[in-house]
Amino acid sequence: MKNAAISIATTPEAIRRCHPVMRELRTHIHNAERFVERVQRQQKEGYLLAFLEADSEVRAVAGYRLVEKLLTGRYLYVDDLVTRESDPSHEYGSQLFDWLIEQAREHGCEHLELDSNVQRFDAHRFYLLKGMRISAHHFKIKIVHGH
Repeated sequence: MKNAAISIATTPEAIRRCHPVMRELRTHIHNAERFVERVQRQQKEGYLLAFLEADSEVRAVAGYRLVEKLLTGRYLYVDDLVTRESDPSHEYGSQLFDWLIEQAREHGCEHLELDSNVQRFDAHRFYLLKGMRISAHHFKIKIVHGH
């Protein structure tokens, strides 16, 4: 894994470069320009978009934010974590995950947390191998607006 570097996407161009990889996880976001708009809106609320680049190509992407709650204290919440499917190994994802752990440490967080859809078995296996544990069930309800 030579020449791999992790950066934060702060410009529209850097955000746009992350779109093809993020789209592998967030398949409903087809349009790169809409992706840039959504990321920029979320950045105003504290969202950070990190990307791992190797051989001049984005290989892995993580969207995260620093949060504090009464229940858990200060923590780093990972909204999105995805590697390029065409890459043969999980090394890029592992390197980006370890970088996120270091970011949590540097920002005085007590935990790193994420939610993962129930059908993502490979991701669950990866998270468990990285030392994470399943600590809660996540419930949601769809809010219907008007008819």
